Amino acid sequence: MSSMGPADTLGGLLAAWRHDLFVGRAAELDLFRAALGAEEPAFRMLFLVGPGGVGKTTLLDAYAAIVDEAVTCVVRIDGRDVVGTPAGVTEALAGTVDIAPGDAAIRLPYGERLVLLVDGWERLSAVESWLRERLLPRLPASTIVVVASREPPGPEWRADPAWSELLRIVSLRNLEQADVRRYLDRRGVRADRHADVLSLTYGHPLALSLLADRLRRDPDADLTTLPMDVVAGLLRWLVADVPSVAHQRALEVSAVARTTSEGLLRAVVADTGDPHLVFQWLAGLSVTELRTGGLVPHDLVRDVLDADLRRRDPDGYREVFRAVRADTLARIRGSEGRAQQHAIADLKFLFRNLRSVLAPVEWQTWGNEYPDRARPADHQAIEDLVRTGEGDDSAALVRRWLDRQPDGFHVIRGMDGTVRGVLALLDLTVVTPADRDADPGTAAAWRFAQSTAPVRAGESVGHCRFIVDSEVYQGPSATLNAVPVLTLQRQLATPHLAWDFVTLAEPDRWNDYFAAADMPRAVGADFVVGGRRYGLFGHDFRRVPVELMTERWTERALADDALLQPAAVPEPELLVLARGDFADAVKQALRDLHRPDLLRRNPLLRTRCVAGHEDADGLGKLLHTAVATLADDPRDDQLYRALQTTYVRASRTQEAAAAALGLPFSTYRRHLRQGHDRVVAWLWRRELGLSEHR
Repeated sequence: MSSMGPADTLGGLLAAWRHDLFVGRAAELDLFRAALGAEEPAFRMLFLVGPGGVGKTTLLDAYAAIVDEAVTCVVRIDGRDVVGTPAGVTEALAGTVDIAPGDAAIRLPYGERLVLLVDGWERLSAVESWLRERLLPRLPASTIVVVASREPPGPEWRADPAWSELLRIVSLRNLEQADVRRYLDRRGVRADRHADVLSLTYGHPLALSLLADRLRRDPDADLTTLPMDVVAGLLRWLVADVPSVAHQRALEVSAVARTTSEGLLRAVVADTGDPHLVFQWLAGLSVTELRTGGLVPHDLVRDVLDADLRRRDPDGYREVFRAVRADTLARIRGSEGRAQQHAIADLKFLFRNLRSVLAPVEWQTWGNEYPDRARPADHQAIEDLVRTGEGDDSAALVRRWLDRQPDGFHVIRGMDGTVRGVLALLDLTVVTPADRDADPGTAAAWRFAQSTAPVRAGESVGHCRFIVDSEVYQGPSATLNAVPVLTLQRQLATPHLAWDFVTLAEPDRWNDYFAAADMPRAVGADFVVGGRRYGLFGHDFRRVPVELMTERWTERALADDALLQPAAVPEPELLVLARGDFADAVKQALRDLHRPDLLRRNPLLRTRCVAGHEDADGLGKLLHTAVATLADDPRDDQLYRALQTTYVRASRTQEAAAAALGLPFSTYRRHLRQGHDRVVAWLWRRELGLSEHR
């Protein structure tokens, strides 16, 4: 049966129009032509596998046109129009070929070769065994069968050595950029809109068609995100027949998460379905692929599912997003090394749709490559790379830091193992002032920290320095992708981290990105090396710890507002007090121990040491505990009694307290002062996150 009607019919006109719009698929066309022209084709059955809307039917149209040119007998059936029984399939074929009863060979009415084109093969799954074992073997030996299916052939095809020799599987992917531009030209879409269409569709044929239609109607249409009518149209093709609520939720999880594992589904869908069965269903879809760590949907499918859920059910989207985030944070806290880096990459991926921060990140390769700690053999390559990217002055600084902190350097390697990118994670609190001052970047970071919220004893300051990729310097790359992974890993692993900084050239272009990441520009801390200006971006983790920082990212992502100061995050920023100010606040709190109205004003309530005791009553209990620690050691009995009498029992005056203790006033004052110092020291250790033992 010809797929093209006479030229003077509407069918002929439609066929000609489709032929003119057909682009790409050169390899698939050549493969089919070669088989058609060979006496002994390399295959007898060709499986075209791909998700809905990827162009399987259009390619079958092109095959049918080639067959017409070859004057070969062609039969075309569509599983969506055929009753899925042996009788239904036989009836569909009987209109063209002679099918005798029983198992007799099927004869051709004309031509020397039969080409059987079957669309919607997945709809014929109920009779697949019958087709493989009973019907297809009856076709002439020269027959070529082309099947278009959303699902790959079942294992039975490969398990049969004979069929596996005659079978060829081709996975249809999206169109190449050049083919997309040719198609858009033929549809009359302006050249200046091609990049917008490419970024939204990834070259998916159905999405291209729908967006081209939109732009023909409205050439200036806003394509910041996929239009809802396009989303709805794509959903009908990409994902159909979702069995249950649990399966729908699994699809939604796969759109939000970087990879979807059975463990993640166990955390999210266990209350509505069997996670194992749901994962198996998800893995069987043509729109997902199994990769390291779990299942990944095709890019367009992810975007369509994400956009649909965001707009259709905002509360459901928030629920899925937070569930994925909670599972990811748990994996981060429970892992280390490379496994933790993978989990951090999963966490950062959640925030990819915050539009104002997309630019610096190469999401297409995100999570594919990870940094290695530099080895001594890499040092010369690192120095050369920085010299090429930033000049001799920076190279000299790198040489100095490689000598001082070699373990702080990390590299991205090429396929041949050579260094293609570098970055350094420096600790500014374990070097001499002379070393800090010798580098204008570390000197600027230290000055900013000390002038803004000074670093206290026991705390550390980190600095990500010398970010250089061999190909794009500080452009989107695997090297730049490594920065948030390594810095967040350090921030999680450093218990007494005060400040953490990142240095980048051309700092103005990074302002929005780092503001959204809660690492704003360090105003007034720009510096120059080798004639190039650099900026610092920093965060004080004593004020806003890592967990609270990720919660802020979450609220911004859900609101799609990069600069949102989330009202939904109740925790106040922590106050960072110098040791002297901290001691004064402790002494004042002891004096006000029985005055809740005054304790509520004490700055200790906004410090880390009071975490979990954030009201006047809680602060009072913490002070009682601090005083009570002195009762554990008989040597401290006099100090304990001085504090107990003065503050816990609330003597009217210090003179009265000295009299009650039977001590000279000067002795009492010495004991009280030493008791103050012990309580301050105990609370200060809590403030720094250190052990509370003396």
